[in-house]
Amino acid sequence: MRPPPIFSVYLGRHFISGIATMMGILLGLVFLIDLAELFRRSWGRENVSFLIVIQMAVLRAPFMVQKILPFAALFGGMLAFVRLTRTNQLIVARAAGLSVWQFLFPTIAIALLAGLFVVTLFNPLASATTSLYESLESKHLRGRSSLLAVSRSGLWLRQADETGQSVIHARGVSRHGAELSDVIVFLYDEADRFTGRIDASNATLEEGYWQLSDALRTRPDGPVKREGDYRLPTTLTPEQIQDSFAPPETLSFWSLPGFIETLEKAGFSALRHRLHWHSILAGPLLLCAMVLIAATFSIRLTRRGGAGLLVAGGVFVGFVLYFLSDVVYAIGLSGAVPVILAAWAPAVICALLGLTTLLHLEDG
Repeated sequence: MRPPPIFSVYLGRHFISGIATMMGILLGLVFLIDLAELFRRSWGRENVSFLIVIQMAVLRAPFMVQKILPFAALFGGMLAFVRLTRTNQLIVARAAGLSVWQFLFPTIAIALLAGLFVVTLFNPLASATTSLYESLESKHLRGRSSLLAVSRSGLWLRQADETGQSVIHARGVSRHGAELSDVIVFLYDEADRFTGRIDASNATLEEGYWQLSDALRTRPDGPVKREGDYRLPTTLTPEQIQDSFAPPETLSFWSLPGFIETLEKAGFSALRHRLHWHSILAGPLLLCAMVLIAATFSIRLTRRGGAGLLVAGGVFVGFVLYFLSDVVYAIGLSGAVPVILAAWAPAVICALLGLTTLLHLEDG
């Protein structure tokens, strides 16, 4: 027997209402905590106003929506199923011949559509606002801006010291940024006035300086001078260069594959960005899995009793499974397991656990 369309719409409305309620509560709590943390970090900084802190918190909110959406699906699903069970509506549906899979179908379909919407449309918005947040944070709280950018024309690197700053362009990169080829260095003073240019065939990052080979130095008001081997002072380390890439959260789902390709062609590791892309792709499956877990712990309350323990168990299992994904993510970043396994394992495990438990309870 197929569920009537009006019943599917009714279930869907309850599920959407539950998710919206829990999303509002969780997002409000996270926003207040994030706002308090930003106020703490900006305390004593004269250049950081109240409006800037509010702006940073608002810009970070879309990113936090993506992070807490699985929790909203879990708690919202449990809220909807508990309401329907307590009012005996699901019992009547079962008596009419509907199985648990038939009245779970609308909720799973909504979770899947919500996940696809987040991946395709909401994620680009969240990545754009996160990029603006990172810029404000670097400017007002960390006191520095991004050091490095990679494009198809090569690598651009900016460094600064007491005497001024320099911008380095290289067409080739190796050893994760520690060796550069076809190098051009643009020199500027403290007032950002151009003071010269250095062309070199290679540059090697040593402790405290760049070692330039076959260097030619050009000044605005002087002839070209051959320097041979030239040392350009720097405070950079290979780790700082690798960490200076735009965080994967600031790149949209659609732009990440191109950036990963460019990054790997430039000689850098794209493990963090590739893992983030696959974790976004696994988002819809994770939402569906959370709905299955919510159903497991809430649709049989009146028949077995112990409502409080079952609900608490669902919350606990959801938290454990979701936070275990962070552990697997960290293992994936270390390179100990393949990227695809690290990104998809939490969603697949949650889905299999929910399906197995429901099959045991309903059809076992």
